[in-house]
Amino acid sequence: MFITLEGPDGSGKTCQIPGLADFLRQRGYDVLTTREPGGTGIGDQVRNVLMNLDNTAMHPRTEILLFQSSRAQLVHEVIVPNLEAGKVVICDRYADSTLAYQGYGHQTDMQALHNIVNFATGGLKPDLTILFDIDAETGLRRRSADGDWNRLDAYALAFHERVRAGYHTMAAAEPERWLTLDATQSIEDVQTELRRLVLSRLEVATQEKRPE
Repeated sequence: MFITLEGPDGSGKTCQIPGLADFLRQRGYDVLTTREPGGTGIGDQVRNVLMNLDNTAMHPRTEILLFQSSRAQLVHEVIVPNLEAGKVVICDRYADSTLAYQGYGHQTDMQALHNIVNFATGGLKPDLTILFDIDAETGLRRRSADGDWNRLDAYALAFHERVRAGYHTMAAAEPERWLTLDATQSIEDVQTELRRLVLSRLEVATQEKRPE
């Protein structure tokens, strides 16, 4: 199963991945975790360019294409081989981030963006996407307090509000793939809910694959 975690900046999804992965491994699942942008040697180099606060002159189209170059390498080098090996792959952000940030956030032509994303991923979509939902102001305050501020965080509040609205639009359009949790809860409560959501979906998928 291919599982992705999505959400606005400061939603806390990244810090929840190790606990989720350990929980699933204890239940016998072979789990690989990765992230976007990055996850490969080439992708990490692209990540450094994308996140660098000095690169304020970057055009949104440049941003879009850099994200896709990192993603294409990750899909080819990491995600697909591990899915084919029967592993559960958990990715911190994926193609929906591009649609939320570069699509809804930058208000880019969505059809063109879908075409570019589809090319980069080879059409690979997650089986399950968890949306860590949090309002833009709260998320950005968290990011500022953590001291992990990057070029995308520095966009205007209105941009981040469009991103969150975009996530809600996508989740509503594909309810069979998306599940939403309240990311304003305590770290412990979010982890408990995350484990419950993922495990319930994994158990269903396992039952469906068993021969009659």
